[in-house]
Amino acid sequence: MLLGVLAIQIQTVAVAWQVYELTKDNHATAALALGGVGLAEVIPFVGSVLFAGHIADKNNRHFIACCALGCMTLLGLILFIPRHLDAAWLQLTILYGVVTLGGLARSFLTTSRQAMIAEILQRSQIPVGIRWRNTLFELASVIGPGMAGFMLWIGGDQLCYMVMSILMLGAFLCTLAVRTTHQLQSHSHESLSQSLKSGIQFMLSQRVMLGAFTLDLFAVLLGGAVALLPLFAEMLQVGPLGFGLLRAATSCGAVLMSIYLIFRPPFRHAGYALYTSFAIFGLCIVGFGLSIHLATWLGYGLRFAFIISFIFLFLSGAADAVNVIIRQTILQTRVPPSMMGRVSAVTAVFIGCSNELGMAESGLAARLLGTVNSVVLGGLAVFGVMGVTAVQFPEIAKLRKVDEGL
Repeated sequence: MLLGVLAIQIQTVAVAWQVYELTKDNHATAALALGGVGLAEVIPFVGSVLFAGHIADKNNRHFIACCALGCMTLLGLILFIPRHLDAAWLQLTILYGVVTLGGLARSFLTTSRQAMIAEILQRSQIPVGIRWRNTLFELASVIGPGMAGFMLWIGGDQLCYMVMSILMLGAFLCTLAVRTTHQLQSHSHESLSQSLKSGIQFMLSQRVMLGAFTLDLFAVLLGGAVALLPLFAEMLQVGPLGFGLLRAATSCGAVLMSIYLIFRPPFRHAGYALYTSFAIFGLCIVGFGLSIHLATWLGYGLRFAFIISFIFLFLSGAADAVNVIIRQTILQTRVPPSMMGRVSAVTAVFIGCSNELGMAESGLAARLLGTVNSVVLGGLAVFGVMGVTAVQFPEIAKLRKVDEGL
């Protein structure tokens, strides 16, 4: 997972920067194009992930994960082609095409690998296992963007794609070496529609889990600012290296928080911790959007504004790590192993819509409202989402320990 996430992070940063370079002559068009990268990934991901969850529960999850990683490795090689073409529209077509097919492959990888956890860990080990897994994920998310920014600076996108291909191949080989049991898979003879319906119905019956993932969906959908980081890097005049550091900032905060959560006792009031984390996240997004204005108001220049931006993104990542671990622990401890693929697919729809569709929303909002205004209003919208969720899902505030399903 560590190698695969590193590869995906490097690819994401390199593709975003390449798209920005091809469209930067028009600021508004660049914002829309960057948002389109997220849309190109989320449409095939969301469109296929429920089917992928059904496949993961009925077939060899290990084999599916290996096939998905193999496809993603081959797709990464195609990214070497655009730089050798003259037509910008053709370069963009290939970039968006690879992202689209990668979203399709990732739907099968996400559901199968998530379901494999129950085949590797004992039920009692899952809460701590989730913390370690999230720590490694965030560690890769820290190193990946920073590596990508540095490689863009010294060798351009071709160097990024070369390293990304090597890492993805390593992820494929490591996954191939994993040994799992298939005893927890479903052996019922349900039709595809019945299988998907049972997964959705189970998710709807779990009010706490449904509310937590709904809160994350709309908070990140409206409050995310990742897609616009190339534009902020330009405004802050920090270039590709600064862009990579900004991309890594949220994961820096997340990995440190994840490590802290490994060693602290479980939350005694997980519901309040969940809401607090989203409140801090929203405030940090607002602060990030206003970082240049804050620096100017205090009498400092763009270098200080970059430091403020990094700090706000760092804190938003730390806050996000809290709700990620709470949500993932609820998922792994309250879902029967035989249904893990299908329920993971439903939650993946929430996560995919919040992240990739959020990128598209950010690009459109920046086009209509301006870059800074769209980020600030998105951060403020998080508090509105929290209010609606508190009314619709009062069970969340009553949540104590998240491992009650054990």
